[in-house]
Amino acid sequence: MGRDRDPDRIPSAGYEMAPLAGLASLPLSSASSPLGSTRLLSESTLGAVVVYAIYQALLTALRTEAMVRRSQLDRGAQLRLIGSSVWGSMQDGAAIGLVLSLLLLIFPWLSLPLGVLGVVGLGKASLDLVHAFWDGLNEQQKRDLHEAAYAAGVNLNRLLQGDTQVRLDS
Repeated sequence: MGRDRDPDRIPSAGYEMAPLAGLASLPLSSASSPLGSTRLLSESTLGAVVVYAIYQALLTALRTEAMVRRSQLDRGAQLRLIGSSVWGSMQDGAAIGLVLSLLLLIFPWLSLPLGVLGVVGLGKASLDLVHAFWDGLNEQQKRDLHEAAYAAGVNLNRLLQGDTQVRLDS
């Protein structure tokens, strides 16, 4: 699982969220659509939009926080950037959700492989969020976390592989 090392680039929600988005569904009231398959498509597409929007909002907010701390962005620009990236991600989520919900409507047995792929995708998404959070910390906070993890017997360098800026012996 690769990681984008550029802390100035805003990452976008990719295909790692597609399986989970395809399985997510937001229940609508029964009066909204009398037809079963149309209702299923609507609920699944709406669920995918919400999954993509939440993930993109977290990813962008964490990444832009590092830029705010380095005075590259102000809070207003940060909010505009979060809003625009979430809007684009919601459009992608709607398209992916609609396609996957159609596939699941035709081939319901695909929910099992999508569930397995969803777990893998959540693992990658979690790592991306951890890295975005880490990039938002200043050097003292990183050092404090390394020391606390070392005291607890956890090696953060394995999780944050390639990040050699902070060492306990420095």
